[in-house]
Amino acid sequence: MNNIVKKLFYLFFPLIMGTLIGLIITNYQDYSLLNKPLLSPPPFIFPLIWSILYLLLGLSFLLYRNNHNNPTTIKVYYLSLFVNLFWSIFFFALKWYFFTIFWTILLLILVIYLLYLFYQEYKPAFYLNIPYLLWLIFATYLTISIYILN
Repeated sequence: MNNIVKKLFYLFFPLIMGTLIGLIITNYQDYSLLNKPLLSPPPFIFPLIWSILYLLLGLSFLLYRNNHNNPTTIKVYYLSLFVNLFWSIFFFALKWYFFTIFWTILLLILVIYLLYLFYQEYKPAFYLNIPYLLWLIFATYLTISIYILN
């Protein structure tokens, strides 16, 4: 893979994968029918937020890969992305609300570990992912609340 294609891959892979998952679960989404907690945003907010977060995630990894090549960090990055992407399938398509609480906590742990690694190795990647971590904390609140209310 030449250098430009590699950089484009690193930058856009999270957004492309998130978009594909979104297309897969489109027919299963019944978010509007769920009982939702206070602070629950309207449905149109989610694709906007996730698009921004996936771009930040891709940008942080692109910048990281330009300067570093720690196999542990790379594995944690892809594992956390995998866990992130499957959350939507478990929650929307399979309706595993209780399971997704634990899946979200797993994702939080992985992202905290990833941010720790980024902080140790390349701080700009760490800072670019702070919004992602904050959104995941909020998503944990939403996931737990939706399980309780439904």
